[in-house]
Amino acid sequence: MTHTIRPGSIADVDTVVALFDEAVRWLVGQDRTGQWGTDSFSGSPKRVEQVRTWAAGGGMWLAENDGLTTGSVTLGEAPDYVPPTDVPELYVAALVGGREPAARGAGRQLLAHARAEAERLGVERVRVDCYAGDDGALVQFYVSAGFTPTDTFLVGDWPGQVLEQRLG
Repeated sequence: MTHTIRPGSIADVDTVVALFDEAVRWLVGQDRTGQWGTDSFSGSPKRVEQVRTWAAGGGMWLAENDGLTTGSVTLGEAPDYVPPTDVPELYVAALVGGREPAARGAGRQLLAHARAEAERLGVERVRVDCYAGDDGALVQFYVSAGFTPTDTFLVGDWPGQVLEQRLG
C-alpha cells in the first residue's frame, strides 16, 4: 500500500498522540506491555509535550492514505542514553504506525523516507533504538526493514537495542 508522506506540524499533535494511544491499546491486547506500559499517551502530559516538541522541531513526518493518518516518524538527534556515533547520522527518534488495514506498510515507508532524508543531508547512516524485551518482535521488524543491530542498553530496567542502516 502506498502512503503519502508529508511534514508534520503542531496541528498534528492530537493525531499523532492518538496513533500512540492506538499502539498502546494494541500492545496491551497482545500482552506486550513492556514497551510503553498500559497507560495512554493522551493521559500523560509529559508524553503529549514530547510529541508537541517533536512537531515544533520540524523533524516530524506523517504518512497518509486516503486522508487517514497512518503513521508518524520523527527524525533528529540521538537521545543521551544511546552510545555516541562516530559518523554523521540521522536518528529516528520515534516511529508509530496505525493498526487499521489502511496503515499497512506505513512504518516501512516512513523508514524509507528517513533514509531518503539522510541521503539528502549527506549523512552516512540512519540509526534507531527500540524496545528489545518480550519476544524481540520490534527488533526483528527493524532488521526486516534493513537495519543491523549494534549496541544494547538499559534505561532503568527497560532493555533497548540500537540498530543502524549504513548509506552508500
